[in-house]
Amino acid sequence: MKKVLIITYYWPPAGGPGVQRWLKFVKYLRDFGVEPVVYVPENPHYPIEDASLEQEIPKDLTLYRRPLFEPYGLAKLLSSKKTKRISSGIIQTKNQSALEKAMLWVRGNFFIPDARKYWVKPSVKFLSEVLDGAHADRTSANSGLGRATIDTVITTGPPHSVHLIGQRLKAEKGVRWLADFRDPWTSIGYHKKLKLTKSSRKKHKEMERSVLNEADRIIVTSPATRREFQQMTQRPISVITNGHDSEYEGGADLDKEFTISHIGSLLTGRNPKNLWKVLSQIASEDAVFRSDLQLEFMGVVSKAVMDSLYRFELGPYIKMRGYGSHAEAQRRQQRSQVLLLVEIDSEETKGIIPGKLFEYMAAQRPILALGPKNWEAGKILNETGAGAVFDHQGHVELKKTILNWYAAFKKENLESKSENIEKYSRKALTEQLANIVLST
Repeated sequence: MKKVLIITYYWPPAGGPGVQRWLKFVKYLRDFGVEPVVYVPENPHYPIEDASLEQEIPKDLTLYRRPLFEPYGLAKLLSSKKTKRISSGIIQTKNQSALEKAMLWVRGNFFIPDARKYWVKPSVKFLSEVLDGAHADRTSANSGLGRATIDTVITTGPPHSVHLIGQRLKAEKGVRWLADFRDPWTSIGYHKKLKLTKSSRKKHKEMERSVLNEADRIIVTSPATRREFQQMTQRPISVITNGHDSEYEGGADLDKEFTISHIGSLLTGRNPKNLWKVLSQIASEDAVFRSDLQLEFMGVVSKAVMDSLYRFELGPYIKMRGYGSHAEAQRRQQRSQVLLLVEIDSEETKGIIPGKLFEYMAAQRPILALGPKNWEAGKILNETGAGAVFDHQGHVELKKTILNWYAAFKKENLESKSENIEKYSRKALTEQLANIVLST
């Protein structure tokens, strides 16, 4: 069995979609002839935690932890709330305080590529010893694996400073290095909000290019990111999307109300004002619709979104559930009549495929998606027939679809007709990853 070292910042008890990608890969890699060894921080700063995910870590996994210095820990002394927002990529552009502006400037110009940069040097030192066998695992239940040679390293970002660990290990130890990008680097939306100086922007680009050109292989989550990176490197690039757990099965009782549910963060940039307008119109025209409608939110919802909901007189239909565990989110997806998926309306977001899309599809409920024109997540929805996709300007067709779905709900036959979603199961995606790891 081939042994591979996986370096990731996000690991249980971290919550949110970012941790699940590699937790699930690690869960299934052994089924395809790859033994994972995982390296994570000992004292990370996680904006969201979900302890239930720890139950999915293989019991006999070789797991190394090393401490890191996190500037966010010091910043919390000034403002815990603002630090939590910035560390999770939530950056508001309006009504910023002087403190928030200063924190963003420092974050963008002093911590390049990000605030976890101080984990790189001690990690390279420790992992060099691991690769040399000085820290070989003697407790693995798999005979002989503790002494097996690790010749492949995988790094996953963001934070993209993690890639610098792989870059150094390749240079110093000669290992094969695969760099996984769950999100783009310099083209991601919040990057433009970091108040970068010209020299800092140049450093980010140079660092990005060096990682892309020195890794043996690049893995990305969307074709759009692959096209973007192909402009900067000739290295082979593979697309492995996020997915849904193949062991997850539906079967929950559906809500009695006409629930339209959004699972996860719904921030200002994603505010679907056109949807609120349409729902407000239908509610004003149909008293029965008003009695059935329920808008559910599980996760963070920005003040701007809430303001829009009340402006369109949708306050009576709102139900806030707050953040829940992954298992709770899955149950809520199964029970909802309609699942809401929203992306920012911009050129830069066309290639973003939210991780929740795949779990939405696994829940087998109709998906109402609003995003930019030619959105890649929309292409997947159209391909699988899992829902309906609209841009942020559409009105007539959006209203027609909601009314049709509501009519089906009243007849108790509102359902999803999604097809061919098996290829997006976590196990099928892990097989793709294992084929890359095993190819030499």
